[in-house]
Amino acid sequence: MTRHQTVTHPLRPLFQADSKILILGSFPSVKTREYGFFYGHPQNRFWPLLERIFDVKLSTDIEERRAFLLQHRIAVYDVIYRCDIIGSGDSSIQNAVPSDLSPIFKEADIKQIFCNGGTAYRYYKKYQERKTGFKAVQLPSTSPANAKFSIDDLYSQWKIIREY
Repeated sequence: MTRHQTVTHPLRPLFQADSKILILGSFPSVKTREYGFFYGHPQNRFWPLLERIFDVKLSTDIEERRAFLLQHRIAVYDVIYRCDIIGSGDSSIQNAVPSDLSPIFKEADIKQIFCNGGTAYRYYKKYQERKTGFKAVQLPSTSPANAKFSIDDLYSQWKIIREY
């Protein structure tokens, strides 16, 4: 039988003083934790989507991806800091400890929050919305598990981030 593992978020939030939007995921997948940077699963559509929205081509180099996000004033983190999880499955998350987003809001000029998928949105509303005072916009998940959304479907909803 597969058992829950208690996992603590291995990544620091990515932001700087001029970051305008904050994209929040739920919790990093096994592949992302191995890769060492956000949305590291090769089948996750986060990076191909941002490449299309901003008309760029990025490699899988972490420094290049980090620089790209900061250059476009995009902050990235996850709503859950620690949880019990089986593999990478959001549906298996138990005993979630929410991430402390206050350092991001103290230092960055965040104007809008976007949640990458329903799990991120639900946890944000439950744990962080009152503290931040920001209503988040839920976007469809870029996860490979969200197969009902094609890259075109994702693009049509995600392109809103360009406005910020």
